[in-house]
Amino acid sequence: MKRKNGKSSANPRDWRRHDPAHAREHERYARPVPSRELILQLLAERGEPVELSALQALFGLDEPQDQEALRKRLGAMIRDGQLVQNRKGAYGLTTRMDLVHGTVIGHRDGYGFLKPDDGGDDVFLSPRQMRALLHGDRALVRITGRDHRGRREGSLVDVLERRNTRVVGRYVEEHGIGVVMPDNARISQDILIPPADRGAARPGQIVTAEIVQPPDKRTQPIGRIVEVLGEHMAPGMEIDIAVRAHGLPHEWPADVLQEAAGLSPEVPEAHTRGRLDLRAMPLVTIDGADARDFDDAVYAEPQGRGWTLWVAIADVSAYVTPGSALDREAELRGTSVYFPGQVIPMLPEALSNGLCSLNPGVDRLCLACEMQVSPQGQVSGARFHNAVMRSQARLTYDQVAAMLDSPAVAEQLGHAALLPQLRHLQGVFRALFAARQRRGAIDFETTETKIKFGPDRKIEDVIPVVRTEAHRIIEECMIAANVQAAEFLTARKLPLLYRVHAGPEADRLEELRAFLNELGLSLGGGASPEPRHYARLLSAIQGRPDAHLIQTVLLRSLAQAVYTPENIGHFGLALDCYTHFTSPIRRYPDLLVHRAIKHALARRRPEQFPYTTTLMQGLGTHCSMTERRADEATRDAVSWLKCEFMLDRVGEEFDGLITGVTPFGLFVEIERVYAEGLVHVSSLPNDYYHHEPRHHRLRGERSGRIWHLADRIRVRVLRVNLDERKIDFEPVLAPGSLSAEPGARPAQGRGPKRGKRRRG
Repeated sequence: MKRKNGKSSANPRDWRRHDPAHAREHERYARPVPSRELILQLLAERGEPVELSALQALFGLDEPQDQEALRKRLGAMIRDGQLVQNRKGAYGLTTRMDLVHGTVIGHRDGYGFLKPDDGGDDVFLSPRQMRALLHGDRALVRITGRDHRGRREGSLVDVLERRNTRVVGRYVEEHGIGVVMPDNARISQDILIPPADRGAARPGQIVTAEIVQPPDKRTQPIGRIVEVLGEHMAPGMEIDIAVRAHGLPHEWPADVLQEAAGLSPEVPEAHTRGRLDLRAMPLVTIDGADARDFDDAVYAEPQGRGWTLWVAIADVSAYVTPGSALDREAELRGTSVYFPGQVIPMLPEALSNGLCSLNPGVDRLCLACEMQVSPQGQVSGARFHNAVMRSQARLTYDQVAAMLDSPAVAEQLGHAALLPQLRHLQGVFRALFAARQRRGAIDFETTETKIKFGPDRKIEDVIPVVRTEAHRIIEECMIAANVQAAEFLTARKLPLLYRVHAGPEADRLEELRAFLNELGLSLGGGASPEPRHYARLLSAIQGRPDAHLIQTVLLRSLAQAVYTPENIGHFGLALDCYTHFTSPIRRYPDLLVHRAIKHALARRRPEQFPYTTTLMQGLGTHCSMTERRADEATRDAVSWLKCEFMLDRVGEEFDGLITGVTPFGLFVEIERVYAEGLVHVSSLPNDYYHHEPRHHRLRGERSGRIWHLADRIRVRVLRVNLDERKIDFEPVLAPGSLSAEPGARPAQGRGPKRGKRRRG
């Protein structure tokens, strides 16, 4: 649309001919208006902000409904940070105004950061700028310079989206004034509650407050209580709080329930026509004992010197169609959220536990990946099929591990006929895992814990979950199918959400090397380590008492895996092309991949696929956010439960590991329970302590006593603060000694000073 002099050579009124996304818009809307791409292009050509009326005239939008549709589109582009309205009401490009848009990350001390949508360093927001913001809001800021630590500092220009419409917390009254103290520590502002809006809430109860007036630079947020969750220590309160504190959608809209109720609970025979019939194949599901949604089934048989591996995945896309109420809600949720003893599913239970779940002995529609696996673990000849299957058994990880260990167990469980194919799956796994090791994939062996509840949801114990070979069998089979899905769609040039994992950034790498150096360890690869260098180090630390901590630090040196249509590979798995395909019941990106595969199987052209790369970019950002949101909510609930478990253990002693060293004390993770708490510097033996961050240690000035990262330490539980999820410890010292037992290190260098006694 440009002439050589930069001016537009085309009449904007003929925008349909020049709109690069008009075909997509025409397919989605009965009366399409100019696409985002065309609007951005026009504003870039104009070189100045343009008012709404001028845009409507330029595009020849004379009908009121078209004008309103354009206004709504411009509003959405403002919310997404693509445009900004100036004081005259004209729309301009944020990229031309030196503005940064992103998500606000609050801090309990009042300041915050803006995480840019397009990546790059976070922008520091002072407490003054944060007065008008809450954690999670989307905002537009102008870079004003750098602070004393060299960080970019920003000034608030506009709030793009208020994401905290409701806040959960404890209701208190002080001097006749009611406030809700947010449970989320990242929201540092209390919510003022007028007397008329307190409802039936009593001081001390946990409530949900709806924000009726967001904060500005002069006033605190004002809200009204819309829900009383109950007393502080009520059973299940930790999940109720986590759900609301993190804004997890947890109630089904009426149209979603109506759509789900309209689906048949069984698969009609008519729906199986035209599909590959796998009902005679002895496919089985292998999951945890408490799993209720089964979206993957596996089968393997010998083929020459290798195997044919089948991975069948529930065909959720047959029931959840684009634009339906079920689809909109699934996209909003993004993922199922698994709390201890409770699940918030992405899809209603009629689908997640019923029609889409590969329950044993019933017909289910599936999307199957057929792979040829060589003895060296190389996958070739992969094919995808629209199929129908019937699971032969619902097996658990523990059952499969026991059957592979002892054939007599298979007899006892009535699954002797399945043992040969389980052996074949074991052979496939060992070949795939050997290939994984050869390519240098990182194999983190982190320890997960399971909360054991008694009557009235009283915590009885925290139990480490033991990973068996059965876990690894399923993991490798799913990775193989995910790789084939990514390569299948990439070869056909269809937009998809890759699952990408970036390598370590320079600053994190420097911190990691300093940490490893203190332990006498090193990471190969120089300035650009590869996955194999991480893998070699992990292998070298096996058997060390601090192996768990070292693994944690190695993991923290890497970026989070995210969803994006831009393929940069998966560092952790050492793969060039990877996506998520195997869990469409509980992950929305997998459902999108299924739709793309079925589009290709129907031999439709890539340009006919309703999802563009631009749309996938937005979906990837959203799904990455919902994944982080779910992880944070689950972590909060588990932290609450572990604190509750430790409430009855105040005064008891535990062995632990120093996992963090700060100027104000030591963070210690106690064994087996994996609960973390703080040994405040004032609880250490009487001395002046100096923090040496480069060496990750505290050193006593008088005694020379060193408290070092990764040291073992024995501690006593001093106090537990359930509200703040905090546990305070004090070191247990041997009689007449300055050292904490067991395993304290002697001080290095000069010994204790003589003379004046120091106090601290």
